[in-house]
Amino acid sequence: MTKDQKFRAVEEYVIQNKEKLYRIAYSYVKNKENALDIVQESIYKALRQVESLKHVEYIKTWFYRIMVNTAIDFLRKNKRISVVEDQVLDSHAEINEDDYADLDLQHALDLLPPIYKTIVILKYFEDLTLEEIAQVLGENVNTVKTRLYSGLKKLRVEMQK
Repeated sequence: MTKDQKFRAVEEYVIQNKEKLYRIAYSYVKNKENALDIVQESIYKALRQVESLKHVEYIKTWFYRIMVNTAIDFLRKNKRISVVEDQVLDSHAEINEDDYADLDLQHALDLLPPIYKTIVILKYFEDLTLEEIAQVLGENVNTVKTRLYSGLKKLRVEMQK
């Protein structure tokens, strides 16, 4: 497959999955602008590294890996920055609709260490298989299973508090 064909495949994948990509980024930073920055940076990285995509049928896991790594890098770089969450900003705006987000689950997810949070999000919110998650993270499937169950256990403990 030529470089141009890979470029087109990445472009098509991003267009078809833009909402999912945004949702993944947002799950890390909880801020619209930062999530959009992560998506944009991930697209840029993907296009720069398009030659590393060996098989187009693995584009999903290849791109998710770039997204997750970009989000984690963003969090590391911006550790000291305190961002007002969109929920706080929205609470000061006039809104005519009710928002019934499961705040307990969201809060408990935010308390998980990044490796557990990533696996739980990819498994239950993005519907990736354990094998796909292992590819995204560059880990063994058994390692992913162990971390998933550990993460769920930690999540359950947080939800019970």
